[in-house]
Amino acid sequence: MPEFLEIDGRVLHVAFRAGQGRPVVFSNSLGTDLRIWDGVVAALPEGTPVLRMDKRGHGLSEGTADTIEAFAGDAAAVMGRYGISGAVVCGVSIGGLVAQGLALARPDLVSALLLSTTGLRIGTPRSWQDRMEAVRAGGLDAVADGMMERWFSPAFRRAQPAVVAGYRTMLARQSPGGYLAACAALRDADFTEAAPRIGQPALCLAGETDIATPPETLRALADALPRGRYREIAGVGHLPCIEAPEAVSAALTELGAGG
Repeated sequence: MPEFLEIDGRVLHVAFRAGQGRPVVFSNSLGTDLRIWDGVVAALPEGTPVLRMDKRGHGLSEGTADTIEAFAGDAAAVMGRYGISGAVVCGVSIGGLVAQGLALARPDLVSALLLSTTGLRIGTPRSWQDRMEAVRAGGLDAVADGMMERWFSPAFRRAQPAVVAGYRTMLARQSPGGYLAACAALRDADFTEAAPRIGQPALCLAGETDIATPPETLRALADALPRGRYREIAGVGHLPCIEAPEAVSAALTELGAGG
C-alpha cells in the first residue's frame, strides 16, 4: 500500500511490503515512478520484503535533488524508517548510480547490488546539458518520443504499443523541475574512482539493444567493481524491469533476495 514519509522536511512516496528474509530495495530510473517494478515484485518469491520509493521530484514525491548523494541519503533515511539493513539493492539507470552511492555511504544497509543498465557514469556532461536545454525549451513532452526509443527495444515497441504509450505518459507527467535536477545529478556523477571501494557482490545487468547504457558500459562497470559480474539479457532495451521482469527477479533471488 502506498505510504508517505516526511524526510528532512519533504514528503516522499514509498511502497513497503513486509515479509521474511532478505529485503529488496528498488531505485528508479529517470522520469519514472515506483510502478516500473510491478512486474519484478510480482515475480519475486512470495513473502520477500520489498521497499520501493519515488525519488525527489518524481511520481508523488516532493522536492528536487541535483546530486546522487542526496538521492542515496533519502534511500538510507527511508530504509531506516522501516528498520531495513543488509538489503539487496536494485537500481536501474540513475537508480544504479544511487545504489552505488548508497553502498559506499552506508555499506551496512547493502548486502548485494543488482545494477541494471547503468554505469560508472551515464552519458557525457554535454549530452545532459543538451537534454536539459531541450526540456527547458519544450517541456518533457518534447523529448518523450525520443526517450521511448531509448527506453525500449524495437521489438518491444512494435509488440506493445499501448504499454509504450502508457510509459510515455508517465514520463510526460513528471515534474519538469524534478527531472532537470536529476539530469544535473547525472551530468556530474562519476563513480570511476570510487568503484574499487564497493565491496558488495554486484551483478551488472545489460540489455542487448540498450542504446542509453550499452553492454560495453555494463562490462566496464563489472570490471571496475571488486566483486562485479556481467550478464546480458537478449533483445532487451534500457528498462529490463519492464521488458523482462522475470529475468530481473531471478537475478535478485540469485543475489539472496528473500533468503
